Amino acid sequence: MRLLGGLLLWVTTLYCAPAARTGNGRGREGSGVYPEFGVLGIQEGSSPALVREVGRQVALLPSYAIARGELARRGLDLDIKELYGIGKYAGAAALTYRRRLLEQYRAGLLPAGSEWAGKRLGVFVDGGRTKIRTLTRRQKGKGKNKTQRRRYRTDWREPKLLIIVELDERGRMVPGSRAVLDGTFEGPDELMELLAMYLHLFGAASAKLVSFGADGAPWVWDRWDWVIQRVGLKKNQVTKTLDWCHAVHHISLALEHVVEDKEERRRLFKKLRKWLKQGDWWEVVLELSQLAKDLPSGHALWTELSYLDRHGEEGHLDYARFRRRGVPLGSGAIESAIRRVINLRLKGNSISWYEENAEGMMMLRCLVLSNRWDDTFVQISASLASNRRLDWTFRSPDMPAQLEAKITIEPPKPQVSATSAPYATAA
Repeated sequence: MRLLGGLLLWVTTLYCAPAARTGNGRGREGSGVYPEFGVLGIQEGSSPALVREVGRQVALLPSYAIARGELARRGLDLDIKELYGIGKYAGAAALTYRRRLLEQYRAGLLPAGSEWAGKRLGVFVDGGRTKIRTLTRRQKGKGKNKTQRRRYRTDWREPKLLIIVELDERGRMVPGSRAVLDGTFEGPDELMELLAMYLHLFGAASAKLVSFGADGAPWVWDRWDWVIQRVGLKKNQVTKTLDWCHAVHHISLALEHVVEDKEERRRLFKKLRKWLKQGDWWEVVLELSQLAKDLPSGHALWTELSYLDRHGEEGHLDYARFRRRGVPLGSGAIESAIRRVINLRLKGNSISWYEENAEGMMMLRCLVLSNRWDDTFVQISASLASNRRLDWTFRSPDMPAQLEAKITIEPPKPQVSATSAPYATAA
């Protein structure tokens, strides 16, 4: 085993195998545990301090090579493959811990916290872009004996990211507070389930205000109500806000279709933006409708009008009321998080990732940038102390096997009626 200072030790200790044995080989790797190592938090031959430090450096710095150089300056000289292996394990361990929490939440056995009781919260979600590598042909042989090169293709994928921040009375992030950051490559359903879990885990049901904000992506707005009902939030606790910049951008796009003169278009834009800021969104829609009265029904302007009218009717454009309640008008928090978490580490020229490695790295950066690194890794080490399997699934002593199969294989899907919007009711 290797310690943080670089000392390498050879240790002989007991290994406790699983109780049930098939008799056909030693079984799946990692199915047993080294009791002494488990108590000390040593995983895969690395001390917990080493895993935390290496994981933190590879998440913070722009590449493994730079992280290796920085660690070498501190006296920890690791081979690049050792560094990569430890960093990959740190990401996999963090994802394992998150999956264990999520499966307990699905089973209704995760207790609600109280960290956010009586506080004002801002909830934002959005998507980024990352290149994901898919192996298309395996390598045969090694070194000079290699007979076939590895081949792969790369495709752009949209990782979904969430951020939950504590707000002051003016709708700004409270200085010194710790946000919750997380994301996934799995898709919008999985992200919203993670969001509901975090809101439950930190006690958002007892919060004073929970403000949901996003751009106009349908995958977000179709699922807000499911999250609200799943967490148990009351109507007077919740506001849903369309990002101000996206709203005025659609006004600008609409004017480009009907007003050719730039000066006249600028004058109309300032007037409509002022109305929208006052909460008079219907005046904006009416004015644009008068300008578009001679256009055919399939014109692009009617798409912009439909967008503004739909969000206005649902109360997402009442910016005057939002200012009075101290609610953020924009979604700058998630835009900044996309840049800091994804763009500065996972996205770049000639950079591509295997999906499991990318999600692990994204999880590590979320923990570092939200200042929850130390607290969370203490819990991760404790979770892996008794069971070091990274493919572990939750099983309650009182849980029937049928329910276990349901929560570990397929997430619960909300029931949707013929007349309701997607994700309108909880599972």
